[in-house]
Amino acid sequence: MSKRDYYEILGCSRTVSENELKSAFRKLAMRYHPDRNPGDAEAEQKFKEINEAYEILKDPQKRAAYDQFGHAAFDGMAAGGGHGFNSDFAASMSSIFDDLFGDFMGGGRGRGRGGRQRGADLRYNMEITLEEAFAGKTAEVRVPSSVACESCSGSGAAPGTSPRTCTTCGGMGKVRATQGFFAIERTCPHCQGRGEIIETPCADCGGAGRVARERTLSINIPAGVEDGTRIRLSNEGEAGLRGGPPGDLYIFLSVKPHEIFQRDGADLFWRVPISITTAALGGELEVPTLDGGRTKVKVPAGTQSGKQFRLKGKGMPVLRSAQSGDLYIQTVVETPVNLSRRQRELLEEFERVSSETTNPESSGFFSKVREFWGGLGG
Repeated sequence: MSKRDYYEILGCSRTVSENELKSAFRKLAMRYHPDRNPGDAEAEQKFKEINEAYEILKDPQKRAAYDQFGHAAFDGMAAGGGHGFNSDFAASMSSIFDDLFGDFMGGGRGRGRGGRQRGADLRYNMEITLEEAFAGKTAEVRVPSSVACESCSGSGAAPGTSPRTCTTCGGMGKVRATQGFFAIERTCPHCQGRGEIIETPCADCGGAGRVARERTLSINIPAGVEDGTRIRLSNEGEAGLRGGPPGDLYIFLSVKPHEIFQRDGADLFWRVPISITTAALGGELEVPTLDGGRTKVKVPAGTQSGKQFRLKGKGMPVLRSAQSGDLYIQTVVETPVNLSRRQRELLEEFERVSSETTNPESSGFFSKVREFWGGLGG
């Protein structure tokens, strides 16, 4: 009896992508799994065919051979489920389910052979000023961490001794048991997954291969960093267990609010109060810049509150770029208070001689208000 086409078995076209192939297999495997169809010989046979097809098509080289020669490419080879649920098929199924679900189950992530486990990542919060964010800086930080034990060189075994390979798991840290057609891996009960047995632990680290210690690190903060910027220092985190690789150190930056400037990306803003006479007659302002310099801004006569003046290139530097933002000076016309008798008389006289041309904005506004009231009356 001729075999069915593998693509037909999985319900896919020959142009199917790897992810689509895996998705199709997962759906069919769940549907025809023997646990969901107890005593159903037809479902069991389909389950075998599905696994045989996926075993071939998931491998790029095997798939290429199948596309060119069909089933003839594998004559005389045990392709998988077509030869019964033996130990080879169990190993194959274990590989398949590791492929599908390994990422979700953790898969011993971070643990290497011999129990050498990667160290944890560390976080350090640092606050800097806006001036430091503008110019950049080099800072020293003291980080409490774990470092490799010098006495045992991180092995966890006392000096002059060394860990021996666990005879139960052969150094793998896991033992495999076959149940039905599944090969199930469990953590080795003898070495607790380390793959090694330390008979004489190091007295300084207690067999962990690392000790607690505070370290001083030099941090380079580039110009233009923003609030919330994260700097990663590879291999500067916690030391790994029993000689495992260290984790990383992450520096999280926060920028203090400035007394004068407000920041928006690479641009800076500064609200400057000006007197009513400067706004009316015009004048000149001397304003500071964040680099420590000074610049003059000409205020034309008749300047209104909220008017902005742009100083190009006087803002923050753009991170890892030669460009800079702009500085915006926003005027706020200040209403005089605590007037003397003479000042009040002068303002009252000014009011008497004012006209619509003196205050065009307010005159136009109240003209619209009178029109509105007139419309309501009509």
